[in-house]
Amino acid sequence: MITQEEVQIIKEITNEFLSKMTMGGFAISLETSIIEDKDGGVAHDFISVNIEMQDPKFLIGQNGKNLVELERIIRMILNKKLQKNIYFKLDINNYQKNKIEYLKKLAKESAEEVILTKKSKVLPPMSSYERRIIHTELAERQDIITESQGDGPDKNITIRLR
Repeated sequence: MITQEEVQIIKEITNEFLSKMTMGGFAISLETSIIEDKDGGVAHDFISVNIEMQDPKFLIGQNGKNLVELERIIRMILNKKLQKNIYFKLDINNYQKNKIEYLKKLAKESAEEVILTKKSKVLPPMSSYERRIIHTELAERQDIITESQGDGPDKNITIRLR
């Protein structure tokens, strides 16, 4: 369980790190939640930090690449400082949240297109994280199947009829 003291440390480290990379002018909101294991017990705490700022382009980067790396670096700093694994998610101006919503919508619309046209659809190349969102969103469907294809940064998803 994450203590209030640890939550404060997380906020301070995130603030200090981002202050060094920007000219300030941002606000941090932090949420903690508990992720349960399959038996209903506590698997681990989860920390979600959203940064609100005027011009986030530099920190987000093309397709969120800078944001992913910032999250990784801050997580490593936190794990070392707190001497435990922190399940930490960093977002800037809700970029990640909006991207997840977009990918879920893309998955549903693409699946419906495959059903209507009876033709497979190849989605554009995506990161493994983005592909996982698509696969998870469509996993329960019995009428279609998703497959990852390709290598490296060109890896994409094909949605087809079962």
